[in-house]
Formats: sequence, structure tokens, C-alpha cells
Amino acid sequence: MAEVGEEEEDYMGDLSQFISPETSNSSSKKVSSSTASVSNSSNKKSRAQNRHEQRKLKRERDQIEEDQQTLERLGSAIPQSNIGFKLLKQMGYTPGSALGKQGSGRAEPVGLDIRRGRAGIGKEDPKVEKLRIEKENSEMKRRKEEELMADFGSRQKELWKGRRITVNFRKAEAVLAQLENRDVVEVEKKDENDGEKEEEVEEEEITEEDLLDILMKLRNEFHYCLFCGCQYESAEALLSNCPGINEDEH
Repeated sequence: MAEVGEEEEDYMGDLSQFISPETSNSSSKKVSSSTASVSNSSNKKSRAQNRHEQRKLKRERDQIEEDQQTLERLGSAIPQSNIGFKLLKQMGYTPGSALGKQGSGRAEPVGLDIRRGRAGIGKEDPKVEKLRIEKENSEMKRRKEEELMADFGSRQKELWKGRRITVNFRKAEAVLAQLENRDVVEVEKKDENDGEKEEEVEEEEITEEDLLDILMKLRNEFHYCLFCGCQYESAEALLSNCPGINEDEH
């Protein structure tokens, strides 16, 4: 008898003793056969694809050669043994001359356009159509960008013009007040750190007509030109020395 402290043998650790060798061999054969079938099918698919690509390339080469031969034949003159040429010659046709009694017809045969696509007659070649559409889209995009840039430039110009009108009007208003010995009313600047919220007063829009009115008042009453920056002795001196009323004329 074995001693009590001796460890018992683990008879469930190795399950291979309960499996027959025939079963294990058959399962391994099934795995190997399935792997071989998968590899064979993939090889067949790759070979079929290669054959398809080769046939496609050969067909394209044959078409290119055929097109070249056709164009070469079209480039050569019609032989005199041709039946159509003989009939034309019997009716008075001279090689190189135009058709018709008055010689106002065609001098060259009707051109031939080789088409390999399956589209009907009158349908544009897909490659040419694709290039044409891309060109039209790029042209449309370019025109749109130009319109946007022109619109942006005009808006920026109008904004700058409005700012210049406001600045010049404020300057003219200050000069007029000084010439009339009036106090210039300045808007008090508010403290940015002030936490109290006050209602914003909308500033009255100053137009180009308003600026022109105050400029004319300075010129007519005080002989003063804002853009020259000086007061002339008389109206004649103002007209002879000042280039104009507007800022652009200076």
C-alpha cells in the first residue's frame, strides 16, 4: 500500500490515452486536406485572372495594330484598279481635282473616325467627353473664383470708401467749427474696465453727399480746402491753386 502523504497519480491530466490513434490520425488528415483544397482553389483563381488579363492585353494590342493598318491604308491614294476610281474617271474625274461639274465639290474623301466603344453613332468618345467635362468644370470653377474675388474686392473698396468719407467728414467738421470759433464736441471715451452695460448709440451714417456739402461750405464761406490743408486769400486763389474738390483730385 502507498503511504498517505504520497501524491496520487493524476489520471485526468493526459486525455490522449482515452482517444484512439485512428481518430487522431483521421482528424489531422481532414485538416491537411482542407488546407490543400483552399490553396488549390486560390491557385486556380489566380491562374484564371492571369489568363483573363493576358487575353485582354492581347485584344488591345490587336486593336491598336488594326487601327494603325487602317489609318495607313486611308493615307494612301485609291489605286487606279479600284472600281469606283474607274467609274469616276469615265465620268471625267481628274485625280487631285474636286468633284462636281464646276469643281466645287469635295477634293478629299470623307474622313474616318475609328471608334472602339460600344456607344451609338453621334455619341462622343467617353475619354474625350471626360476631358471636355473636366475642362468645363475647371473653367466654371475659375470663373466662379474670379467673380468671388471681384465681389470681395468691390465690397472691400466700398468699405474703405465709407471709412474715408467718415474720416474726412470728421476732419472737415472740426475745421469748420474752428473757423466758426465753435468748440469741437468730442465723444467721451468709455472706460473698458467699466462693468456697467450701457446701450449702444447707433452712429448716424455719413454719406458722400454730406461730405460734399461740408466741403463746399468750407470753400464758399472760408476759401478753405480740406485736402490742401490751407485757407486761401480769395475764391480766385482757391480756384487757381486747388486741383479740385475731391480727395482723388489731389
